[in-house]
Amino acid sequence: MNAKTSEVAGGPIEFDPFSQDFFDGAYDTYRRLRDEAPVYYNAKWDFWALTRYNDVAPGTKDHETYSSAKGATLDMVKAHDDAIPVPKVIISMDPPEHEKMRKLVSKVFTPRAIAALEDMVREKVYDCIDALDSSEFDVVADFSALFPNEVITTMLGVPKEDREQIRLWLDLLLERRPGEIATTKAGYEASMNTGLYYYDLVQKRRARREDDMISRLIDTEIERDGVIEKLSDVDITGFATMLGGAGAETVTKLVGNAMVAFADFPDQWQKLREDRSKIPAAVEELLRYEAPSQYQIRTATRDVAYYGTTIPKGAAVLLVTGSATRDERMFDDPDRLDIDRERRMGFNLALGYGVHSCLGAALARMESRIALEALLDLIPEYEVDRGGLRRVAMANVSGWSNVPVRKVG
Repeated sequence: MNAKTSEVAGGPIEFDPFSQDFFDGAYDTYRRLRDEAPVYYNAKWDFWALTRYNDVAPGTKDHETYSSAKGATLDMVKAHDDAIPVPKVIISMDPPEHEKMRKLVSKVFTPRAIAALEDMVREKVYDCIDALDSSEFDVVADFSALFPNEVITTMLGVPKEDREQIRLWLDLLLERRPGEIATTKAGYEASMNTGLYYYDLVQKRRARREDDMISRLIDTEIERDGVIEKLSDVDITGFATMLGGAGAETVTKLVGNAMVAFADFPDQWQKLREDRSKIPAAVEELLRYEAPSQYQIRTATRDVAYYGTTIPKGAAVLLVTGSATRDERMFDDPDRLDIDRERRMGFNLALGYGVHSCLGAALARMESRIALEALLDLIPEYEVDRGGLRRVAMANVSGWSNVPVRKVG
C-alpha cells in the first residue's frame, strides 16, 4: 500500500466524517483535499476518500470496482462492534442481486405512480404551511422536518398516529456524537424499534391489503428464467426502513439548506419570485450546492491507482459527492449559488449515479418544488436569524436542524 501522507505546506489536512468540521459543512476541507490530497487516507477510521468530480463520478458508476455489498455506512463496512444489524437492502447490493431487487421495487416508483402522488404531497405540504405563524418560524423544525415524513409514511401505509414516532426514531438512528463512528445507544434501540414496527406492519398487510406501498410490494412479482419471484417479509421490512429514512431526510435537509443558501444569495430568491418556472432548475442547483447526502460508502474490489497512490483491494472508500459537486475543475465559481447555471459539463451526483441512482429521486424533486412554491407564497421576503442556526450531527447527512426565519415587509 502506498499511502501518501496528507502533510502539506498549509499544515496537515484532516477529513473526518465524524468530526465537528464535517457536521459544520466541510467545504474548505474539501477544497484542500481536491487540490492537495485528491486521494486521501484517514488512519483513524481506516478509509480512503476521493473528492474530485472526475474521480467520484466514474467511481460512483463503477460497481465492479467499488462494491456496495458490505454496507451503506462506514461502521457497517468496517464491521464495527456497535454497527446496527440491518436486513440486506438494495443500497447494500451489487448486480445481479441489485438488478433483481430494483426490478421488483421499481414498480412502485414508475413516473406515472409518482405523478399520481402530487395532490397528496401538496396536501401534506400545505397542512404544515397552514399551521405556521408566517411572521416567524423554524423552516426545519416547524416545516421541512414534518411534511416529508408525512408523505413517505403515508405512502408506506403507516397509520397517522404512528408517523411522528417513526420520525423521532429516525432522528435518533442517524445521530452521531463528534468523534464517534457508531450510533448512540438510543439510536441502536430506535433502529431495532423501527425494524420491528415495519415487520409487524408487513404482517398486518399480508393479512389485509390496503392501498399503500407495503401492500403493493407484497403483491409484486417478476418472472425470471421461468420462475416467479416475490419479496420476502425481511426484504420488505428492510426496504420500508431504508425508504422511510431516505425519503424523509433528503427533502428535510434540502429545504432547510435552500433557505439558508437563498438568504446568502438573495438575488437568487428574487429570481424565483419573478419566475417560478425556474424552481426545478433551482432544486438541481441546491442539490449541487449542498447535497443532503455528502458521500457514498464503497469497498474496493481491486487495487486502484490515482495520482501515484494506490487504494488497496478491500479498503473502505468514501466517494465524496459533496466535494465533487463543488469542484472548480468542473463547475465555474462552484461556491456560488446560481439557479441559471449551465449544466452541460457536470452531472448532478446528489441523488446517486449509475445503478444506485435514487429510486425516489423524482418524488424528492416534486416535494422540494412544491415546498419552495409554498415558501415563496408564505415569505416572499425573509431573513434568517443567524444566531438560531443549528447544524445536525448525523451519519452521512448534512444540513440544519434549525433554521429560524422572520418575514420581512
